[in-house]
Amino acid sequence: MIADVEQLVADIEALDLEGLRSVWRERYGPPPPLRSAPILRQVLAWRVQAQALGGLDAETRKTLARTGPVQAEGRHLGVGARLTRIWKGREVTVVVEEQGFRWEDELFPSLSAAATAIAGMGLDRQARRHLRTRRVRQLLQIMRL
Repeated sequence: MIADVEQLVADIEALDLEGLRSVWRERYGPPPPLRSAPILRQVLAWRVQAQALGGLDAETRKTLARTGPVQAEGRHLGVGARLTRIWKGREVTVVVEEQGFRWEDELFPSLSAAATAIAGMGLDRQARRHLRTRRVRQLLQIMRL
């Protein structure tokens, strides 16, 4: 049985996006609305293995279901730390604060959020947070957690 699972996972590794969707459709019904072959490949391989070998135990599922703040990368540097880089020819400084990361008088919940603002991405902070939350919910639902 384990050899069969290993072979199926190896077969999944070689599939393109449409092939992945086809396998998903055969095994689980309509495929999830993912457009990323690498992500769908990982989720499909996980589902196949979980179905055959048992998936996550109850304690792990309970831990994953809990909501709460994730420790933002860079917080370990300590309040007051200054992160300075040259971005497109100008010096950019982000300061670690108790509640997040400050850049140009705006407080961000993470370094990634500050970097996105510095790089000038189009979506505002609330829209990015909504999209991230929706994607996480979709992946958890796909994985049936």
